[in-house]
Amino acid sequence: MIAVRAWPLKAGIAAALAAGLLLSAGCSSKGKTREPSKLVAIKHAQLRPEEVWSHQIGDGSGGQYTDLRVALAQDAVYTASLDGVVEALNPDTGKRLWRTKTKARVAGGPTVDGDLVLVGTEDAQVIALKRTDGKEVWRATGTSEALAPPVGAGDIVVMRGVDGHLYGLNAGDGTRIWNFDRTVPDLTLRGLSAPLIMGNRIFCGLDNGHLVSLKLGDGQLIWDQPISVPTGRTVLDRLADIDADLLPAADGIFVVTFGSDLALVDPQNGQPRWRRSVKSYTGMALGGDKLFVTDADGAVWALDAETGAQVWKQEALKYRRLSPPAYFEGHIVVGDYKGYLHWLSPTDGSIVARTRLSGLIGGGDPIIAPPVAGPKYLYVMNSAGRLAAFEAPARQ
Repeated sequence: MIAVRAWPLKAGIAAALAAGLLLSAGCSSKGKTREPSKLVAIKHAQLRPEEVWSHQIGDGSGGQYTDLRVALAQDAVYTASLDGVVEALNPDTGKRLWRTKTKARVAGGPTVDGDLVLVGTEDAQVIALKRTDGKEVWRATGTSEALAPPVGAGDIVVMRGVDGHLYGLNAGDGTRIWNFDRTVPDLTLRGLSAPLIMGNRIFCGLDNGHLVSLKLGDGQLIWDQPISVPTGRTVLDRLADIDADLLPAADGIFVVTFGSDLALVDPQNGQPRWRRSVKSYTGMALGGDKLFVTDADGAVWALDAETGAQVWKQEALKYRRLSPPAYFEGHIVVGDYKGYLHWLSPTDGSIVARTRLSGLIGGGDPIIAPPVAGPKYLYVMNSAGRLAAFEAPARQ
């Protein structure tokens, strides 16, 4: 299911969510339910995915839609749960390094910037913790739920709320430096693209289908470029949100919208270098010379990263509500709503292996967060807070 936010907000985000609508990813325009594709046994699996370790992170998302994810750094794997638990784990063994109870409803992040671990909360806060031991450094409060993972660069942390506001915060104490805002459409998907910092600029995909570039130091607008223009007969048809994270590349920034536009844009002016019709709210990954994306129907695409030309399209997983893809050890990996991990060949999109998160808690829960590829393992967390590290040796 794709949660949809109804606007305007009243006293707080909880009121809007309580009155929110649900848009099924598996419904046709005629209202007929589309059944998730049935999994077909893989006769000649090329890989042997193995779970190296697993760990339970609090209560996970608590049955709600969040943007909780895995942050991988050289020293640790950082994770969080809606009940306020933030943890750092040894990336090789899964052993806990520290655990902090923030007493907040954490909904976005964590992310890592310098000596800080950052999370966003349902109560419009960003919380900064010490990377070494998890002790709280500061809290900053905005005007709405901080669903997007906070991001930082040097002296500035960028916070994004669901009401269209972006804030630049002092990384030392959380004081507000600047504020940027844009009007949010009456109805939007529940989800926010994380701001992307490149050099002294911030790039952010908005709920109205626009991509903006701001100055990091003061939040001043550099350019505002429409990627998708809302069209259609109904409000739902006109959803054009940019909810998938932006993806930086050597020659531009990849952006994909729920309004059926995927583009490689020039960071200097926002002009598309190429554009293709793909509808997505999940995400993208680069692997070699290809761009991989999971679309709103659950198809996996491979495009030529330089031109946008289609290389292949895998539709065997349609309507299984796929996670963003990851590129790991020469393969594409996507999770689904039943907790399965599907491993695809980058050459033709064929499914070459399949596995599932284990454990008594959360073994079959949806995988919504992006799988994260590390130098040794692939890190996957499901909505119940089950985090696992996988390796995938080739079958002999």
